[in-house]
Amino acid sequence: MGQSSVRNPISEARHRRQRGTGFVETALVYVPFFALFCGLFDFGMAIFLRNTFQHAVREGVRYAVTYQTASGQPNGHDSSIKGVVQSQAMGFLGSGDLDKIKIRYYNPVTLAETASNAPGNVVEISVEGYNWGMVTPFLASLNPIPLNVAASDRMESLPGGVAPPAR
Repeated sequence: MGQSSVRNPISEARHRRQRGTGFVETALVYVPFFALFCGLFDFGMAIFLRNTFQHAVREGVRYAVTYQTASGQPNGHDSSIKGVVQSQAMGFLGSGDLDKIKIRYYNPVTLAETASNAPGNVVEISVEGYNWGMVTPFLASLNPIPLNVAASDRMESLPGGVAPPAR
């Protein structure tokens, strides 16, 4: 016996009803996957920024303890240090973000903050108050991620000179 040329009306109706389910199932899978991917990107970028700023302040401390000053920098030593931190931050700290770079000097005995960059004092350089706003649409309504990093070291002694003015 051969195949019947009569179509089954029940299977045709079922086929018509299920025609768009493939697109719906694809959307239900891809939308959460894309959201997860974007969320991972945002948190990964925040970690990358924190590591970049940590590197920048460490380089600033290395620069500070040697009392170097860059030519053309106004206001002495601190301005040169901020320039080094900014240049090491891979462009994430623009000229409007220089107020987020903090330089503090401490007396090594009392740990009281002082304005002097005298030999033996402790210098602390930090990036404070930098906020990374999420790019992912469903995370953008959350508060931005605050990034704060710091590094410190003891100022070296001067071989035979006077420390440049701190500010």
